[in-house]
Amino acid sequence: MKKTTNIALATAVTGLLALAGTAATTSTAVAAEAKEKCYGVAKAGKNDCATKTSSCAGTSKVDGQKDAFIMVPKGMCDRLNGGSTSSS
Repeated sequence: MKKTTNIALATAVTGLLALAGTAATTSTAVAAEAKEKCYGVAKAGKNDCATKTSSCAGTSKVDGQKDAFIMVPKGMCDRLNGGSTSSS
């Protein structure tokens, strides 16, 4: 009887771990989809990725550089002063 209980407990724990891993992966994918690039609002040196004139994040030269973007929650960029979802 004890061996059966141990097997049942091990199976239940394994199932819970698998379920937790699936939930974590799903929430990460949803979080990634809920973001968008917002051009023209990054402060100097605070952009998230490359620009037309440089290949590294954090290299924008001026505030509001039109080809530098930051990632923001989807729908937020349109509400930011000077924000655009396309590069100029």
